[in-house]
Amino acid sequence: MKKYGRTFHLPISLGATSDDKTMSSLDGLRLDDLVVTEKMDGENTTIHSKGTYARSPDSRYHPSRDWLKAFAAGISPQLADNERIVGENLYAQHSIGYDALQSYFLGFAWIVENDIQPWDVTIIRFKELGITPVKILYRGQFAEGLFQSLADKLDFETQEGFVARDAAGFTDIEMPNRMGKYVRANHVRSETHWMTSDLVPNRLAKKCH
Repeated sequence: MKKYGRTFHLPISLGATSDDKTMSSLDGLRLDDLVVTEKMDGENTTIHSKGTYARSPDSRYHPSRDWLKAFAAGISPQLADNERIVGENLYAQHSIGYDALQSYFLGFAWIVENDIQPWDVTIIRFKELGITPVKILYRGQFAEGLFQSLADKLDFETQEGFVARDAAGFTDIEMPNRMGKYVRANHVRSETHWMTSDLVPNRLAKKCH
């Protein structure tokens, strides 16, 4: 089991704090094929062949993870020992409440060994496994001002931010250069951490019930 790597903030990200890391250059994202997906306000979670864990393998129990464990029970037997699926567990409401989710788990990475797989084959793998991917906000060529333009279109009451990545595959050690995130300012809007608050489930879209 391996912890998912840290995604550095884009230089324009408003939500970066002193504890966060920010990309020193956008050179690794100046590409002909970028994928920009919505950053969901959930819990980073890994599904692997033996089960699941949240953010790190030693994460403790929380009732919001019960649904995810049941969901992962149908996915894990289909995974090889060297495969990991990473996504957001959105069962519990954090700072943003969702009322029309397509699933309580939205995937954003398929990792084989230490390689983050290309986006297009990741989507194929997700379809095989019955995993819903995060929403794509942009797919195409890098352009100056692109990230600011995307940030300006966000609704900060309902959207936390976005993640830009190279559509091609890359190793996990390349993440600081090939992937970056934009997060809204003051994205944590409660003095009480969601894990110590009463559990408030997000809601699925009607057709998903």
